[in-house]
Amino acid sequence: MSGIFLTNTLTRKKEKFDAINLDKVGIYSCGPTVYRDIHIGNLRTYLMSDILKRVLAYNGYKVFHVKNITDVGHMRTDESQGQIDPVIAEALKEGKTPQEVASEYTKKFLDDEKALNIIPADVFPKATEHISEMIELTKTLIEKGFAYPSTGSGQVDGTVYFDVKKFKDYGKLSGNTLDKMDKLLEVVRVSSETDKKDSVDFALWKKAEVGRSMKWDSPWGEGFPGWHIECSAMSLKYLTDAFKDGKFSPETSVSLVESRSRRIDIHTGGEDNIFPHHEDEIAQSEAATGEKVVNYWLHAGFLLVDGKKMARREGNVYTVGDLVKKGFNPLAFRYLTLTTHYRSRLNFTWDSLKAAETALNNLYRELTGYVTNGEVKGVNSEFENKFVEAINSDLDTSTALTVVWDLVKSDLTPSEKAATLYRFDRVLGLDLEKVAKEAAEVPAEVRKLVEQREEARKNGDFEESDKLRNEVKSKGYEVVDTEEGSKLKKIV
Repeated sequence: MSGIFLTNTLTRKKEKFDAINLDKVGIYSCGPTVYRDIHIGNLRTYLMSDILKRVLAYNGYKVFHVKNITDVGHMRTDESQGQIDPVIAEALKEGKTPQEVASEYTKKFLDDEKALNIIPADVFPKATEHISEMIELTKTLIEKGFAYPSTGSGQVDGTVYFDVKKFKDYGKLSGNTLDKMDKLLEVVRVSSETDKKDSVDFALWKKAEVGRSMKWDSPWGEGFPGWHIECSAMSLKYLTDAFKDGKFSPETSVSLVESRSRRIDIHTGGEDNIFPHHEDEIAQSEAATGEKVVNYWLHAGFLLVDGKKMARREGNVYTVGDLVKKGFNPLAFRYLTLTTHYRSRLNFTWDSLKAAETALNNLYRELTGYVTNGEVKGVNSEFENKFVEAINSDLDTSTALTVVWDLVKSDLTPSEKAATLYRFDRVLGLDLEKVAKEAAEVPAEVRKLVEQREEARKNGDFEESDKLRNEVKSKGYEVVDTEEGSKLKKIV
């Protein structure tokens, strides 16, 4: 297979990837809302984006990655309706400002990504730092006739809606086209917001309720952004030329071979983002620019827990911290996600995580045996070609892991195996070289014990040999007897 093939949610097909700017690729990933710990279901999606980025880099592309931080709530607080903005709610609960809460959980999120070996994005734009861009984009949509301010008593009443029926391609990502939406919403039209023209319309900017702590001035009065507008504004700002000197300028045009263009290569998220978030994002971005903005949409499948949807009411929401408390290496979860295609739903159980950790430790153990006993060189092209064929076929990591274990079981030299595994780990991200190098630093006392055991074996003193083997094991190493002599493996 030549080239990279990705399943594009927009076309529902596996397509050959063609970068807009030759060897440069721009990726936008929907990031976390930072008012509580990020759970492993969210992190499965971020791991998919990480594998994508690594595969592109493996194929020689220079990747520029943007992952937003949602540090502003998008809900009105109405206690009479039992509704409260989650960011503000968490701040009240902890006795902190919303900004303090967002800062705390942003740090925790970045720590979790680091624990899982997720390469940091090049930019982590915060929603609160891009309000002006969201306002500019909203103004453009009003000027182009795709949005309208709500009115109360004949005056602008502070909320701005996107006029969905003005965007004829609505529904092309999710399949929730306007005719289907009309049927779905017939039963709720009477009870929907009275300031909308139509129930299918969604908010770009919301009027702030009395006493709201997170609000900003706008041409429509004090308010805060809708959920979808932040991703349109920040993806367009950082990955296209649509913003110039802080102003939205959709008429700008540049050559596709320049560092920036009118389009974004890839947008990623979880399957729960497809509708309404990404559908509405497409409507906003394309209505504002007048053209297709994102070429490829990639979505990761849900992570289930014991066959059920992860939900706090079920008590089955787990974080990286929960895995660590149970004694697991966070990279065991990374390995677990590699065993299933990113588009498939992954069922998490503690038994499956234990199996993944066992497999990972076995891989570490094999690898340390290779490097403890010689130099590392000679990537095997046959196995690398099989590995590349797998990862380039829609990020097929489960097949790539099969190639890994076929390599381990092969009759290649330890040097070739180690060198090839190191190369594969550019995509897998399992810390293979780091673990192997640490294990290769065998203490002098252990080496001496191994030499003494070899001497005992030559002399036929197998009782002494077994005694020395156990002593080596107590030091954290395993002696494996082969035709070429005794080999050491670090016990991990």
